[in-house]
Amino acid sequence: MAKTLFILNDPPYGTERSYNALRLAGSLSKRAGEEVKVFLIGDAAACAKANQKVPQGYYNLEVMVKGPARHGVEVGVCGTCMDARGIADTELAEGTKRSTLEELTNWTQWADKTLVF
Repeated sequence: MAKTLFILNDPPYGTERSYNALRLAGSLSKRAGEEVKVFLIGDAAACAKANQKVPQGYYNLEVMVKGPARHGVEVGVCGTCMDARGIADTELAEGTKRSTLEELTNWTQWADKTLVF
């Protein structure tokens, strides 16, 4: 089984890095023999914010982060980054969880490949 860790740093909107990373993580998570984990750190913590409202026809990162989670992908959100941005645990999107640098360290050791966006 191939194990891939995605580490996202960029905000949900303003660049397309987090958007593209979640697209790839979602696609990879649907393939047989693939195990995927996603860690949101820095400004990417806002990707996991629940109840995002975007203009019609625009992508919604909350919806996109839920996609991989539905396929068994663990999605961790840096707790320190959440605190710095005023995001409470109760404001996290379904399928995401507050996480730590310790868990990111463990996931990095677990992974065969680490992709940083």
